[in-house]
Amino acid sequence: MPPIPGSGLAKGLAVTLRTMTKKTVTAQYPDKQPELPPRSRGVIGLFEENCTVCMLCARECPDWCIYIDSHKETVPAAAPGGRERSRNVLDRFAIDFSLCMYCGICIEVCPFDALFWSPEFEYAETDIRELTHERDKLREWMWTVPEPPALDPGAEEPKELGAARKTADKLAAAQQAQQREPEQEAGE
Repeated sequence: MPPIPGSGLAKGLAVTLRTMTKKTVTAQYPDKQPELPPRSRGVIGLFEENCTVCMLCARECPDWCIYIDSHKETVPAAAPGGRERSRNVLDRFAIDFSLCMYCGICIEVCPFDALFWSPEFEYAETDIRELTHERDKLREWMWTVPEPPALDPGAEEPKELGAARKTADKLAAAQQAQQREPEQEAGE
């Protein structure tokens, strides 16, 4: 059966009439803040205490938008007769958000959990040169990072926790045994 002439136009007008009768869902942004999903990608926050200046994030960044400067510092020996150690100290950590493509590779490769996604997205600047944010600004954004979601109560316990719990139980049993020995000797 051939299509009726004008049926496509009638279907299109029906869709238009249906949507015209529905209420709009436009949010008035500056007045009403949007509810963002928990894993939103806004900016990158830096937890400076965890950064060991391993430079993995800067090396793996496809845009080369992470700038890190550091120096070595000598740490005295912890025990007498021990040797001195050297460690890297972070001098500068900056991210140029005018270059960043928000891929998250830097966060994925950080072995010490020093970088996190913050849902903060209101950081527009009038000058592109002001989009390079130093570690002070990145540290401020760290406090806007939401807590990780709770673990599934029905999930298996991680193997590391099970091993740690067994070790703790053995130590507790050994301490109880040591406490019982003097009591038994005193009772004899």
